[in-house]
Amino acid sequence: MQNRVLLVEDDDELRELLARYLSGQGFTVREAANGQDGLALALGQHCDIVVLDIMLPDINGLEVLRELRSQTHLPVVLLTARGDETDRIVGFEVGADDYIPKPCNPRELVARLQAILRRVAWDQKTEVKAAQRYGDLRIETNHRRIYQNDEALDLTATEYEILQVLLAHAGSVVRKTDLMQWALGRRLEAFDRTLDMHISNLRKKLGGDDSPRIETVRGLGYSYRVSE
Repeated sequence: MQNRVLLVEDDDELRELLARYLSGQGFTVREAANGQDGLALALGQHCDIVVLDIMLPDINGLEVLRELRSQTHLPVVLLTARGDETDRIVGFEVGADDYIPKPCNPRELVARLQAILRRVAWDQKTEVKAAQRYGDLRIETNHRRIYQNDEALDLTATEYEILQVLLAHAGSVVRKTDLMQWALGRRLEAFDRTLDMHISNLRKKLGGDDSPRIETVRGLGYSYRVSE
C-alpha cells in the first residue's frame, strides 16, 4: 500500500514540482494551496504524513500545526525559510516531527518522509508487549503511548521515538549520533539542532528543566535518569 502524503504549499510551482517527484517515488500525493484546505484534508484522515509550509496565505502553518496537534498525532514535516531558526524552534515546540529548509532538495524530503514512516510502521508491527515501567513512567509500545503517573503524555511521533530510546537505555549515555540515527532515522550533521529542540520539549513535558531527568552529558549525548 502506498504511503499517502499531504503537501500543503501555496507556491504552485514548488508544490507541483514536489508532488511530481513524490509521486515518482511511490507516494500517493494530495495537495492543498492554503491552510484551511490542508487542515480539512489532514483531519479527514486523507494522509499518513503532512508536509506543511509555514508561510501560507490564509492561516500561518504554525497555527495549522497547533490545530492538528490538538486533535491528532499525525507526523508533520515543516517547510521553513532557510536560516529562519525562530520558526524551526517554535515549530518543534508546537509539535513538528522534523523540518526541511526551502528551497528544498526533493530527494532529501523523500528521505525524511521515509525515515519517519518507517519508524511508525515498525512500531505498529511490533508484537504486543507488557507495559514497561521506568519510575513514574509507563510505556505501552503496542499503543505507542507513554504515561506519567497514569496520565498519557502528549508526544509527537518523533518525541515518542526519542523518549523510547532513552528509556530503553535508562541510566546509560546514548550518544547524540546514535540517538539521531535510531530515533530520527538520519545522520547528525554539523549545526543541526533538531535533536536538541526535541529534548528541550520532552523536558518540559516531563515536568520542566529545574531537575531534568534527561541529562546532558557534555560532548557525548543524553542519559535518562529514572526517578525514585
